[in-house]
Amino acid sequence: MKKYIIHIVLLLIAFLYSPFLKGENSASFNTVDYKQLYIEMKLANIVDYKAFKQAIAGYNALSGKSNHIITLIDFTKPSTKERLYVFDINRKKMLHSSHVSHGRNSGENYATSFSNKKGSYKSSLGFYLTENTYYGKHGYSLILSGLEKGINDNAKARAIVIHSAAYANPSIIKNTGRLGRSQGCPALPQAVSKSIIDTIKGGSLLFIYANDEDYQKQSRFLLD
Repeated sequence: MKKYIIHIVLLLIAFLYSPFLKGENSASFNTVDYKQLYIEMKLANIVDYKAFKQAIAGYNALSGKSNHIITLIDFTKPSTKERLYVFDINRKKMLHSSHVSHGRNSGENYATSFSNKKGSYKSSLGFYLTENTYYGKHGYSLILSGLEKGINDNAKARAIVIHSAAYANPSIIKNTGRLGRSQGCPALPQAVSKSIIDTIKGGSLLFIYANDEDYQKQSRFLLD
């Protein structure tokens, strides 16, 4: 009887610590793993390590995500460069790399000023969950839910969504020296928008990063 009870207890312990409780698609990485994951995904000279590390830290800290896809937008890079990246963390693979526009009042080629206020026409930093898609004035679009109070939680009220736009096409850069800008939405080139939206829709995590002191002081999800 004693051996039977011990066996049951061991089975319960194994179950409680099983990854199944986090969902079969979820992954988690400790601090030591960040650099190794970055190396294994061959992101050097493509993705900024600090931005990547903060994205993974948020992935670990935040609940509510339904899959292993993470989107990183790195606003330390100019609009003339690809600065949106979509990662499959379980497969340790980058799925997409793309140009992306920022808000018209956030800056010219670089996004340097951010806001959560309606009518600011600025981008908002921080962590979001993707929701459902719809067809609006910009065509196929993806709703974003801002997860950080006072930083991006007005995303829905501001109609901050992912959509395609002609002004986000890289061909614009030749004539203007930068991409066109949005009213705050992360707008994508028309050629890749649908593919990216279909990859990240339905509960994946999106992180908009910048080396911004105010955000770094306010966010609860960034590493020191």
